[in-house]
Amino acid sequence: MTITDRSIEIALTDLAVAAPPGMRADVLVRAGLADRYGRVPSPIGPLVVAWNGLGVALVSSDPDDASFETLHLAVTGRPALPASGGLPGGLAAAIARRLDGDKRARIDLDLRGHTAFERDVWRKALEIPHGEVRPYGWIAAEIGRPRAVRAVGTALGHNPVPLLVPCHRVVRADGTIGQYSLGGPENKRTILRSEGLDPDALEHLAAAGIRYIGSDTTGVVCLPACRHARRISASHRKAFRSLDDAEAAGYRPCRVCRPASGASVAA
Repeated sequence: MTITDRSIEIALTDLAVAAPPGMRADVLVRAGLADRYGRVPSPIGPLVVAWNGLGVALVSSDPDDASFETLHLAVTGRPALPASGGLPGGLAAAIARRLDGDKRARIDLDLRGHTAFERDVWRKALEIPHGEVRPYGWIAAEIGRPRAVRAVGTALGHNPVPLLVPCHRVVRADGTIGQYSLGGPENKRTILRSEGLDPDALEHLAAAGIRYIGSDTTGVVCLPACRHARRISASHRKAFRSLDDAEAAGYRPCRVCRPASGASVAA
């Protein structure tokens, strides 16, 4: 029997099957041309997380799907599709670990469409340890842009993945907690408390003009929220209004919290 091109075509047609429902959407999500979204618990209530094959693209507290999808399209330019089964198990577990303070929990982020400066700011914010805070000027100095404090604040306000990039750990130079894009300053306080920090105590120190805490046993001076400062016993704590005062008294800056970064820059 002679096999013709036509007979091959007919045979292939008979073999055709319909693509599984949702396959096109899954392909778009894996390619980063669309996102899936689902909800995860957090210290401030359920959050909506959108992700694709490149990483998490958006975190929001929008209460309903329609408003989240509108926000997502405005921020990313891509459609967002609800995930019937919630977040993939690995991603959900990594987010839970990250919120519990595990820096080793790997979460890929899709930050396309944002500027190099914004990404620099967000990467630096990722370095701030769980349960600690740094001033806006600290980030500006650390990324080599000490005069860009306002721009740092703007970039943090535009952070598309709050909590995963911990902009809640950045405060004003005067020691006050400051604003927060994910629900305002009260949510920021709630998150910091969940990490073991007392924002009221920090603001009380700030109101008294205290910006730095030193240890008279080690001769090291820290930012008040630094884990080393918080371990200093009351009898060995020395309060300073400025880093110059601390250095004049013979104290050297902590190598962990690096208080000299942005020490004289207002936020």
